Amino acid sequence: MTDPSPQPPLRIGIDLGGTKIEIIALDETGNELLRRRVATPQGDYAGTVAAVAGLVARVERELGRCGTVGVGIPGAESVATGLIKNANSTCLIGQPLRADLQTRLGREVRLANDANCFALSEAIDGAGQGAGVVFGVILGTGVGGGIVVDGRVLAGANRIAGEWGHNPLPYPGEESGEMPLCYCGRAGCVEAWLSGPALAGDHLRHAGQTLLPAEIAARAAQGDAACKATLQRYERRLAKALAQVINVLDPDVIVLGGGLSNLERLYANVPAYWSPYVFSDTVCTRLVRNRHGDSSGVRGAAWLWNDATEYRAS
Repeated sequence: MTDPSPQPPLRIGIDLGGTKIEIIALDETGNELLRRRVATPQGDYAGTVAAVAGLVARVERELGRCGTVGVGIPGAESVATGLIKNANSTCLIGQPLRADLQTRLGREVRLANDANCFALSEAIDGAGQGAGVVFGVILGTGVGGGIVVDGRVLAGANRIAGEWGHNPLPYPGEESGEMPLCYCGRAGCVEAWLSGPALAGDHLRHAGQTLLPAEIAARAAQGDAACKATLQRYERRLAKALAQVINVLDPDVIVLGGGLSNLERLYANVPAYWSPYVFSDTVCTRLVRNRHGDSSGVRGAAWLWNDATEYRAS
């Protein structure tokens, strides 16, 4: 009797977040086999590395086979040093995360920014599937982005490709007054205008009400004039910011993720606003909502190992 054919390796993805670490195992066609999550050890780098290694061991034990490992992080790996930079999980900053994980796991580990993972997930089998150039946008507590070209993440020479959130909001009009401060130390960044807290802050400045974005949207739908005006300002700003992305990258598809991607009105209203700012007689770029929701980041980390479209680090 011959031995059965060996099973193909798992694709294991890890989303290393500030509050939770999530792991997923996909089969060779992208079907989810298993998902687990644990709390992120707060401020504990060694504990974080151990938690990731423990999750990988647990998943492989449960499924009875080994896998490739991709990790999405809220930051980037420095080209110069191999250490983590720009991470809002500050215990990662200055640490050789990929090298430490490879030592613990005994295999190569692929690492990418979490927004890049989101964009890759949506490009491979999500809302951008089949598109040549996909720009993935995170609109949440912060504003991030990722670029995928022909199924490959474009990380860039400095590993900051897609970081549109830290460019100034273009074409100032009603924004020409005092600009909001960004955590990066500059004023007027796209993130400082378009994040969830920025939307709430804009409403407070104009209407004198402290409301969450979801509350603003709900009241706008009920006819509240002040909330409708806040969302219209937000849509105009998002349109101007994305128009600059279109002028530089000219993507086939822009996929929105993060909490504010749930504002259904964005998908009709923003394209209606962006045409005057795009250097073209027509705008064929589609603005779409993500398909995989909160799962996109961890799925994209798993897809960093994709035999059909080998992951390219730069």
